[in-house]
Amino acid sequence: MNKQTATKNLDEIITKVEGARLRISEHHIVKIIGISKYSSKDDVETLYNAGQRAFGENKVQDLKEKMEALENLPIEWHFVGTLQKNKINNLIDLNPTLVQSLDSLDLAQELNKKLEAKNKKLNALLQINSAYENTKSGVMPENAVEIYKQILETCPNIRLKGVMSIGAHVEDEKVIKDSFKTTKKIYDELVPFGAKYCSMGMSSDYELAITCGSNMIRVGSTLFKD
Repeated sequence: MNKQTATKNLDEIITKVEGARLRISEHHIVKIIGISKYSSKDDVETLYNAGQRAFGENKVQDLKEKMEALENLPIEWHFVGTLQKNKINNLIDLNPTLVQSLDSLDLAQELNKKLEAKNKKLNALLQINSAYENTKSGVMPENAVEIYKQILETCPNIRLKGVMSIGAHVEDEKVIKDSFKTTKKIYDELVPFGAKYCSMGMSSDYELAITCGSNMIRVGSTLFKD
């Protein structure tokens, strides 16, 4: 991908994000995370030079490789994939800006234990399975507020910054919208407890997610297309 294409892709997304966020409020700010899991470090660098600053990876090993290859750039790195317990120490050592996929109390407690052992802290989002889909990770919406509070109480080395969810994997826009609204309602309940980010929306549905209240989107294919 060349600089011209990267700039064009980024401009297109920013224009659509602007349109969607202004439908809510001119004060509603949306952060764009470029998901680079299918892309090369060169493409990440090209997009960085076009103005994109935050990127996310699904696998700890891929995150490590890209962080090391691009360590000269002050990129804000996010981890967005399923975190396996045997990879926790590796992820802690990488110290990403935000782990977006804390999908259970059990995982949070394991992560906290290993953070304590290393005397480190990590920012994270609680992942919610607001679409109630078996293929997705995350806590069930009806348990989310309680689990969030439990993590706050029992995991002092995890700094919870909000929630994340993936929209329903269906064609019906109303069903997708409902899954986003479910997450947003939970997020609103958690704002008094320090929740800052409501991460919803990917390449196929980020405009809809923003109109439902998302303030962080995770886009890959639309940003990295040639």
